[in-house]
Amino acid sequence: MGLTDIFDIAGSALAGQTTRLHATASNMANASNVSSTAEDAYKAKRVVFRTVLEDQIIGNVRRPAGSLLVDGVKDDPSPHRKLYDPSNPLADEDGYVYQSNVEEVEEVVEMLAAARSYQNNVEVINTAKQLMTRTLEVLKA
Repeated sequence: MGLTDIFDIAGSALAGQTTRLHATASNMANASNVSSTAEDAYKAKRVVFRTVLEDQIIGNVRRPAGSLLVDGVKDDPSPHRKLYDPSNPLADEDGYVYQSNVEEVEEVVEMLAAARSYQNNVEVINTAKQLMTRTLEVLKA
């Protein structure tokens, strides 16, 4: 493992957490959407991560062991809430509409966790950069 692998690993984590924040933002934006069927209602998005266990070349990019990969964005299978709202133009023949399965409190927790992880990886990059700079200063002397 080379010194630059630290930057590759932390960079992959930054990209993964960015994807996670995008999914959370999409979920929050669609939290109050309703639909006339449960199948058409918005489904919360969840990002699935995978860890690279050994150095790999994926595409044309070398991924060092410990890197984070986004394995995909999946729909949350949790059930949708059914609300009785006969005045809603989207209501079915029984007067029900189906809300998205987004839990706003859960999304805020997800957003805070992603933001904290992002900050931690930025700190890793800054610390590695400082250590490399100090090492060069020691070698100059």
